[in-house]
Amino acid sequence: MAKRILFDPSEYRELSAEEQGLLQRGYQMALEALRRNITPKGFSACSLQDNQVYGTDANYRSVWARDGSKTICWTLDLDDEDIRQCQIATLRTIWMHQAPAGQLPAHVLLDTDEPEYGGVGGITSIDGALWVIIAMWRYAEHTGDYSLIEEFADSLQRAMDWLSALDSNNCGMLEIPEAGDWTDLFDRSYHVLYDEVLWHRCLRCYAQVLYHLGEEDRAQDYEKWAQHVARVILQSFWPSTDENHAEGHRPSFADVQFELGDARYLVAQISPFSYSWRCDVYGNLLAYLTNLLDRDRAMMTFRFLWGVGVNDPAPVRNVYPPIQAGDPEWRDYFTVNLLNLPNHYHNGGIWPFIGGLWVRYIHRLGMRDLARRELVNLTKLCSQGASAEWEFNEWHHGVTGRPMGKTYQAWSAASYVRACHELHVDPDSNIWHV
Repeated sequence: MAKRILFDPSEYRELSAEEQGLLQRGYQMALEALRRNITPKGFSACSLQDNQVYGTDANYRSVWARDGSKTICWTLDLDDEDIRQCQIATLRTIWMHQAPAGQLPAHVLLDTDEPEYGGVGGITSIDGALWVIIAMWRYAEHTGDYSLIEEFADSLQRAMDWLSALDSNNCGMLEIPEAGDWTDLFDRSYHVLYDEVLWHRCLRCYAQVLYHLGEEDRAQDYEKWAQHVARVILQSFWPSTDENHAEGHRPSFADVQFELGDARYLVAQISPFSYSWRCDVYGNLLAYLTNLLDRDRAMMTFRFLWGVGVNDPAPVRNVYPPIQAGDPEWRDYFTVNLLNLPNHYHNGGIWPFIGGLWVRYIHRLGMRDLARRELVNLTKLCSQGASAEWEFNEWHHGVTGRPMGKTYQAWSAASYVRACHELHVDPDSNIWHV
């Protein structure tokens, strides 16, 4: 990505001087929030000195596979040696705790150096491993430093083998246990859009790893695998009444139900017996930003998301609509710590890191002025705090917009930084980095 001056007034003429100043302030405060998460073992999930933890909250005092990897991907453009070394430390901490079967830890506790492989209820974390493999390739590709890939080449293959085994029926998609990813207190299972999008991206990244290692034949196999997975995802998650959309595909129960209508987005989850018509906002944004979804469908999704106001009161809610008590998708465990009440946490809460993806999504669709407006709205969100300004909180209430969760969350700040950088890239450059 070409280095350019951020927030050049000549490029932001549609914004007032006050709004331009707010963006400049937000960028500097995001960098400060990031630095609060630098530890010798890698990025912490949230600032250790600014958050009190109780009981199970102790796992925030960790290097997380998914949190750390996303923070790496979204901060690679920063010319900061401390952040660069923390990127390396994050990856090394996770790989050094790989289980014999190839599984990567969900997180490694900073105080004890103990790995934990499951989340709530001991359920395994699937997306952490996906993100780590993506981050490994992104780091090497961006920096030109392939030493970590070469050092952990065998470990990478074992992790890919472990992930591949989760495709238990050889359909192309991974079978995900309930609460087995970042929505660790939410009803998502079997074929989950978010995880399948990451699986497709992971396969493509690993193919590039193999090309670098000189294993061209195997790299081509993984590329073909990724192409197959892409076809299966689009065929399975985009309901259509088009009789030709599933040519050569034996219809499942969900397929028959899909033919009742046409979607405007990729649905949240499917199984052989049911599906959810809800829109996983995060999963849909990732699908386009990783080049899985074409522009025409992405624009159709944008119009839907804009119409229902997922960016109101701020960008952006993670799912639409939230699940209400009494809904067939409601689970009693949503009330644990009152976390997943409607418009809370994973049940329609506002997540600043997803807001950063939203800004990038709009920009990549070619709506530069709107992307800048939404960046201003995201900046205003991040400038809030429960105790002080500019806390870059973990999440916000989906109706009030008030900050909740931990303060100085690494991925909130990192996603904001990445959004600021990407608004200075040509939307037609076809970048496909998450």
